[in-house]
Amino acid sequence: MLSQELLQKLRLPDLHDVLEYLRSLSTPMLVSMGAVAAMTTYYLTTRPKPLPPPYNPYMQSVEVQGGEFARRSPLQKGDSHMTYFYDDAKTMYEFFLRGVRVSNNGPCLGSRKPKQPYEWMTYREVLDRAENLGSAFLHRGHSKTADPHIGIFAQNRPEWTICELACYTYSLVSVPLYDTLGTEAISYIVDKATISTILCDVADKVSLVLGCVKDKKHSLKTIVLMETPSSELVNQARQAGIEILTMQEMEEIGKANHHQPVPPQPEDMAIICFTSGTTGNPKGAMLSHRNIVCNCSAFISLTQVHCPFSSSDVHISYLPLAHMFERVVEGVMLVHGARIGFFQGDIRLLMDDLSTLKPTVFPVVPRLLNRMFDKIFGQANTSLKRWVLEFAYRRKEAELKNGIVRRNSIWDRLIFRRVQASLGGHVRLMLIGAAPISPTVLTFMRAALGCQFYEGYGQTECTAGCTMTMPGDWTAGHVGAPLPCNSIKLVDVAEMNYLAANGEGEVCVKGPNVFQGYLKDPERTKETIDADGWVHTGDIGKWLPNGTLKIVDRKKHIFKLAQGEYIAPEKIENIYVRSDAVAQVFVHGDSLQACLVAVVVPDPDFLSGWAKKTLGLEGSYLELCGQPEVKAAILEDLVRLGKEGGLKSFEQVKAICINTDLFSVQNGLLTPTLKAKRAELRQRFRSQLDDLYAGIKM
Repeated sequence: MLSQELLQKLRLPDLHDVLEYLRSLSTPMLVSMGAVAAMTTYYLTTRPKPLPPPYNPYMQSVEVQGGEFARRSPLQKGDSHMTYFYDDAKTMYEFFLRGVRVSNNGPCLGSRKPKQPYEWMTYREVLDRAENLGSAFLHRGHSKTADPHIGIFAQNRPEWTICELACYTYSLVSVPLYDTLGTEAISYIVDKATISTILCDVADKVSLVLGCVKDKKHSLKTIVLMETPSSELVNQARQAGIEILTMQEMEEIGKANHHQPVPPQPEDMAIICFTSGTTGNPKGAMLSHRNIVCNCSAFISLTQVHCPFSSSDVHISYLPLAHMFERVVEGVMLVHGARIGFFQGDIRLLMDDLSTLKPTVFPVVPRLLNRMFDKIFGQANTSLKRWVLEFAYRRKEAELKNGIVRRNSIWDRLIFRRVQASLGGHVRLMLIGAAPISPTVLTFMRAALGCQFYEGYGQTECTAGCTMTMPGDWTAGHVGAPLPCNSIKLVDVAEMNYLAANGEGEVCVKGPNVFQGYLKDPERTKETIDADGWVHTGDIGKWLPNGTLKIVDRKKHIFKLAQGEYIAPEKIENIYVRSDAVAQVFVHGDSLQACLVAVVVPDPDFLSGWAKKTLGLEGSYLELCGQPEVKAAILEDLVRLGKEGGLKSFEQVKAICINTDLFSVQNGLLTPTLKAKRAELRQRFRSQLDDLYAGIKM
């Protein structure tokens, strides 16, 4: 023991003195000190910890040796692209079989009636129904080598997926048709793919199909309806040489004439996905089982560390199954034995479906997030509410910057709980794609929802995605790095001054997710896939210092003005739509004119507040849209945003007209993936555009 003399020299307290001091303390003080110590210990052991990224966030892609400025994912093993993740799941049929096994015959597909809970089919029930339906296809003359194409013309519902699985089980090929296709396009697809059997969900679609083939030579022999047809509809079809059967009848035929499955090979065709296109006839992108499996597997590999999938996951299916984005997400669910719940078919009831289903996986498109963002800030209608909302957001954003993603902070309990509850309260993973999203909206929604949030980029020609943001990367304004199933390179677009040597150019994709070409269209296939196997996307990209890709422009929609300048209207529209007063913009110009004009749709939710704040004007939405002062102020705001966004003077619009109806899929001005149909927009607003140019000339 230390001597008293030494203790004094060291100025350390004597043990006896320490004990006396502790005795002198009151019991409440001791309790308080113990409580503080306990709380400190609890905080240190339970405080949120940042998620370490799966690889270096400052080098998210690496250069391919001798790859002409090509880059790949660090998750790749050398320059070899990923083709599968699970050894027992190399085709979409094997994906489902694995799901049957790992789910232990758990719930698979669910649907609901209004104000009712979800009802579920088990994996075994879905497997049996798929085999029955597929056996009926074979019994009626379909096979892998003869008449393999099966049309599906329906909204998302369990029967859609059962039909798709029936095709996978017997090496047949599904050919989706879109709700919004016109009769001309449907007729074109039926003829191009030589479809003899189409499954429809409702009688109206049967009537539409019959109208497409009426008085024409066609291949169609059978329409399978998911509900009971009227005798009038049956007779109408019979007159066109077409038999209508219910899906129940088809499954009974298959059950009575059961065939053993005919498992596909990875290189076999799985889907012919007709791209809706903004101009001309749709193109049938041919996708193999390997294409889809490798795309799903790349997504799984990127999320497995921080957000692994399991049979306890629940996915809500509302984005069109006729598009590959939704198909890939559902593939990821099925291979893990997870549940897929379908919305009621009415997007206006989606929030009710979300609160009932309580999904854990929720894919979204920018339009939905934009509306959520607008609604949240629209409810913060006083200075105090706005200040509190922005303060809470900044606190959550600070956590994001430190790699912390959670929804149990005090700000979640006080401010963001209702937002999270509106999606069911259990969402842990969101994936956004299909169109660009504002960095402001993306960062806010990441903070508010407190879940893993990935942004992807791609197109049907590379199955679905070719890049995705990395777990742990909170930054916005880019679309992530290449997926491990493909490489990406940028090639020169000299006429737009984008050079690959400067890290800019047209985005090109190569890997096992690249499609097999367009159905019976070698000319357009050659235009899209070059001799070395690279798909040319038509998008202009830029490599950022951290190895991620930013989409900055669009090549395919460029045009020249009269003085020879090249214009990329989508780039301009993406800048203008940031105006608080604006919901949508269509920028127009042509080679006979020296300037640009635009059609602007003001935002119905924000125009009133914006006009009052900016101009001191009040009135209804329609009244304000008719005010010349409002139009002039919107044009001024667009020009201001253009200057801030770096637009050149010839890229700024000189005049606008106001339109009060939103561009939509229903009115034929947007594709099902919510891209502008530029030819239709030009035609719809031809007279207004001409008037704008006439006014400028005066």
